[in-house]
Amino acid sequence: MKSGVFSHLRLLMAVGLVALAPLGAPPLTAQTANIPPIKVDANGTVEVPAMTVPVSSLLSPEAKAYVADHLREMQQPSLLQQKDGVPVFMAPYLARQNALFAHKRTDTKIGGVRVFDYAPTAGIAPGNRNRVLINLHGGGFMGCFPGCAELESIPLATLGRIRVVSVDYREGPDHRFPAASEDVAAVYRALLKQYPAQNIGIYGCSAGGMLTGMATAWFQVHGLPRPGAIGIFCAGMTMSGFGFGGDADFVTAPLGEARAAPAWPPADRSTATKLPYFAGTDPADPLVSPGSSDAVMRKFPPTLIITATRGFEFSAAVHTHTQLVRLGVDAELHVWEGLFHGFFYNADVPESRDAYNVMIRFFDRKLGR
Repeated sequence: MKSGVFSHLRLLMAVGLVALAPLGAPPLTAQTANIPPIKVDANGTVEVPAMTVPVSSLLSPEAKAYVADHLREMQQPSLLQQKDGVPVFMAPYLARQNALFAHKRTDTKIGGVRVFDYAPTAGIAPGNRNRVLINLHGGGFMGCFPGCAELESIPLATLGRIRVVSVDYREGPDHRFPAASEDVAAVYRALLKQYPAQNIGIYGCSAGGMLTGMATAWFQVHGLPRPGAIGIFCAGMTMSGFGFGGDADFVTAPLGEARAAPAWPPADRSTATKLPYFAGTDPADPLVSPGSSDAVMRKFPPTLIITATRGFEFSAAVHTHTQLVRLGVDAELHVWEGLFHGFFYNADVPESRDAYNVMIRFFDRKLGR
């Protein structure tokens, strides 16, 4: 009797394995014996043999071409250099945004900190006259102002018809933590004289996404009211020596940025991140890594997290959302298939427009009126 039961179970498992194989792929038989085996160490470390990965079939035609172009550009060091705060490969995206989105930009200071103050040429929407967004630009805490600031601010200001203030916060290597958090707090404190806290939203991509969470933690410690909503884009609330931590540090580097995955184990495990801005910091400090503290994260305002499956922040973004939900925070996670870190800088890609709409609708729902 037992023998018959086990035979039946083995049959069901065999049928299941064939059924779960990718559609159109051969069954798990000797036909696939020429595929190199996967090596798994005792501690679970996986050694993956070389493989060929095409652009995702689920992308729009425009996005497929965009991914291919991006991967080729990332292999050309000259295109990664910055000219007047604009990475060379981003210059066409910026020119295109300026052509598409009519806006006015004012170079000024708020709270003693330099900012770019954006307003749509069409005027602020009536429902947004008592609202403002603060943008914290990307760039690894080492530049990309005004390049990243423009690309992150112009679409939201014009499509959302809302004021956007982008902060030229202090960065490395000339400055160290907590200089950027102090600058954001100075701008926020000044804007609180004009807007209720619940009507102020803060967002950023990459380093700016990290800084959005760090500034939120900074406000808690320094007695500033919680903003109405925040957006953590292209980032998470964790860091590592290779990026943001988790599987994405290794899996997404080749697929999203055309660079080899980092060697493991690392030669130097002495730091949580190699960014000069964070030199000498403690990765367990919630003002540096808010994800290290449930007490801090529990007090976060409504939070929008945006990432992509080839973004090297993907794991940290997913983990951050999981933690916020566990702690009872109103949090949304939106993941774009097949795209990479900061994908929405290209306004001609349908997926980028979808991302802008998600951002605008989120802040419209969550900010006070």
